[in-house]
Amino acid sequence: MTTAQNDQLVATVAALQDRARDELAELVAFRSVADFEQFPRSESEGAANWVAGALRAEGFQDVALLDTPDGTQSVYGYLPGPEGAPVVLLYAHYDVQPPLDEDAWATPPFELVERDGRWYGRGSADCKGGIVMHLAALRALKEHGGIPVGVKFIAEGSEEQGTGGLERYAEAHPELLAADAIVIGDSGNFRVGLPTVTASLRGMTLVQIEVETLAGNLHSGQFGGAAPDALAALIRTLDSTRAADGSTTIEGLGAGGEWDGIAYDEEQFRKDAKVLDGVELTGSGGIAGRIWSKPAVTVIGIDCPPVSGATPSVQSRARALISLRVPPGTDAAEATQLLRTHIESHTPWGAKVSTTQVGQGQPFLADTSSPAYAAMAEAMAEAYPGEEMQAAGQGGSIPLCNTLATLYPKAEILLIGLSEPEAQIHAPNESVSPAELRQLTLTEALFLQKYAAARN
Repeated sequence: MTTAQNDQLVATVAALQDRARDELAELVAFRSVADFEQFPRSESEGAANWVAGALRAEGFQDVALLDTPDGTQSVYGYLPGPEGAPVVLLYAHYDVQPPLDEDAWATPPFELVERDGRWYGRGSADCKGGIVMHLAALRALKEHGGIPVGVKFIAEGSEEQGTGGLERYAEAHPELLAADAIVIGDSGNFRVGLPTVTASLRGMTLVQIEVETLAGNLHSGQFGGAAPDALAALIRTLDSTRAADGSTTIEGLGAGGEWDGIAYDEEQFRKDAKVLDGVELTGSGGIAGRIWSKPAVTVIGIDCPPVSGATPSVQSRARALISLRVPPGTDAAEATQLLRTHIESHTPWGAKVSTTQVGQGQPFLADTSSPAYAAMAEAMAEAYPGEEMQAAGQGGSIPLCNTLATLYPKAEILLIGLSEPEAQIHAPNESVSPAELRQLTLTEALFLQKYAAARN
């Protein structure tokens, strides 16, 4: 591509930004949390139909709402490319995390609001912004010679729940998502303005723990001191999963290693994580290793009486949901069993304990030496003048990655996206940087051109 052609593509992507914002606002408005006990199924169905309509409007064929085994829908479409051109699968997900404490949001969570140079709203970065990024990149290419590859598009409907619906659907229909290269639009730059591919993902398992000690609650004044408290037993059990410095200590589970790529400055991490002054970080070793290449257990929910309205009672029953992240090289299924065994062996006082696996995903490690990564490096260097592509890890999980790697071992899998640290995904006040959306849209358009040229 000549300099003039590049400048024209840059201008086109910039001109598409207003449309991208409008579409993102429409998508964010859907309360598409795939927890249908808490959120209406119609909201997720509305988001799925929005994506399907957008694909049809762009000329995609075979557009379909796929009923996946977990009871959700994923959206598929196919756009043929020139004869002999490679096929690229573009992925994102339209389901989102719950808004959590809506009072903690400065603006309504399901309304896209511009504030301080960013666009705020649940799913703006993770990952409805990824859907808009893919669409905008394809539109830009249409205005400059056409799309040089065949495109398959898949928008998942339950990624945040970790229930594996799309993975199982893909395994049952292995031809559906077959491609030469796969772009997962569900990660993010190491920081705003630094182009980054995610080369490593931790796997995860979700396990629910239930502890029972009594036939019913008892008066703490009459029975406390001898009657076994289920909530206290649960707390001691959960505490056993961490060492004094906060490192994860599950019996039989390896400690992981240090990250040998880009370093994560501790002060920058404290700023990104919004750690309060005087509070220590947990774990040991480099920050990047702690969050990308070592296991990490997190208590993500506890069922127990709230402080407001609590009575002086010894609790007969308590329940928790914990997440365990595991690095590449660790099998998530084996880690799940180790975690369950650890919980059962560390529950005190002979309390009755049961564990139930709720979700699971395998870790992922990319081959960054492949031709697609070379094309992505060139694209990022052009889209981010003066910067070079960096490879980072991500502590979160995208279970579909390993399914795709297993089904299509020759496919090159790349992870990019809008979830840089300032985006605060999964937390109140999630936001996306418009500049990142614009530059990553340009990156993807350039990548598709360069990848097609390299394959011809």
